Amino acid sequence: MNGASREALAAARESLDALTDNTSVDAAKLAGELAAVTALLDREVSLRRVLTDPAQAGEAKAELAGRLLGGQVGGETVDLISGMVRSRWSSSRDLVDSAEELANIADLTAAQRAGALDDVEDELFRFGRIITSSTELRSALTDKAATASAKSELLRSLLGGKANPVTERLVVRLVTQPRGRSLEAGLESLSKLAAARRDRMVAVVTSAVPLTDQQKQRLGAVLAKLYGRQMHLNLDVDPAVLGGITVQVGDEVINGTIAERLDEATRRLAG
Repeated sequence: MNGASREALAAARESLDALTDNTSVDAAKLAGELAAVTALLDREVSLRRVLTDPAQAGEAKAELAGRLLGGQVGGETVDLISGMVRSRWSSSRDLVDSAEELANIADLTAAQRAGALDDVEDELFRFGRIITSSTELRSALTDKAATASAKSELLRSLLGGKANPVTERLVVRLVTQPRGRSLEAGLESLSKLAAARRDRMVAVVTSAVPLTDQQKQRLGAVLAKLYGRQMHLNLDVDPAVLGGITVQVGDEVINGTIAERLDEATRRLAG
């Protein structure tokens, strides 16, 4: 992707991360809806050209996307796509590629929440090895004369009950909607997304007042060094903490608030 599309994709990924950091959002459902939008945009060339037309105002394009998708997919998906079409894209095809990438990331997020991301990454690798070693299977999955439903049935017979549901969904989408890519290239792309997701951790940071940019950068660097991974900060402000910050990474809580210290002092006095 060229510069404008790279920036638009980066912004879309940040929006997706912010959305899926909220565990109340169904990441698997979001992935399915984004995949459906990808298929629509891939099929409707004129629509995606309108939605990426630099001569049209971003808000007008977002309103069009909202009208077309409203009632068909959930509000989170509408918001994500509306945000994407507000951005500038170097080509209309880049919008489709990016929507597909968001769908895959959302599915990988679902696997991560379930503690199965390592399994998915390993299964994608092993499936790639199977494809490499079996020309007959590869031919069946890439046969342009075969229907998508036939390919789906074949994959489900191979993976159903044996692989993680996320792995199955990712592979089925890749095979039935290759969009001009080779099977090997698609699997490699999915593996890279899984690896990048595995290296990302989320820290929920609660402070009495908003952190400055410098404080956020310093905290992110400290946490990255502590955990040995890239750290995304999900920031929240709660005056009840009185001062300091509370950081939660997974099940681990690092509490440095005044309120917590007062509670501890009270417990000691009572004891």
